[in-house]
Amino acid sequence: MKANVLIVDDDAHIREVIAFALEKADMQVEHAADGREALDVLQSNTTIDLIVLDINMPEMDGLELCRELRKTSQTPILFLSSRDDEIDRILGLELGGDDYVTKPFSPRELVARINAILKRIGPRTNTTKNKHIIQHGKLKIDDEQHAIWWDQQTVALTATEFAIIRQMARYPNKVYSREAIMNSAYEFNIHVSDRTIDSHIRHIRAKFSAVGCVKIIETLHSVGYKLSSCQ
Repeated sequence: MKANVLIVDDDAHIREVIAFALEKADMQVEHAADGREALDVLQSNTTIDLIVLDINMPEMDGLELCRELRKTSQTPILFLSSRDDEIDRILGLELGGDDYVTKPFSPRELVARINAILKRIGPRTNTTKNKHIIQHGKLKIDDEQHAIWWDQQTVALTATEFAIIRQMARYPNKVYSREAIMNSAYEFNIHVSDRTIDSHIRHIRAKFSAVGCVKIIETLHSVGYKLSSCQ
């Protein structure tokens, strides 16, 4: 089944460039010129697998749209911005973005980053047979449903956050450096900064804390991170 990607950007030329690259990579595309239009598309189309979202737009900007979507949806979001501003990047990740690309960008790199996110969430499916379950203390992960629970409470994670916890749960005694986390969560040799990894970890901790997990990830200073005992 082809991935269906929603492109949200007020620049029609940018939308066309991205659409051409994605269609060439055998993906379906939908278009929206601003955040309000994107909400209309998402309400009428329940098969959107990923959103490519520009930050600077009229009506409703990308950060505001992300904030609104994360109230009810964990559809992966890849941010676009014409500004290489670390504050924007970190804020976007804190709000629940999965990745960030700065304009001007390489369409080839953009497709690679989108493929990396889609691979982490797995193919869309209507069946729940042959579930792959990872259990570690009160932590439970269903790989096929892309779902995660703490003490039977659902924890809503982005695709990147899910990939980080899933990798740690597979090897719960292993200590992960930032580089190891980057390699497990990002594929196609995509490089992200240490600040980006720290932002994901902070966001994961906050989400688990909200359901009563005091410490889901431990910090070993000057070494890295590891999964807690999850008891």
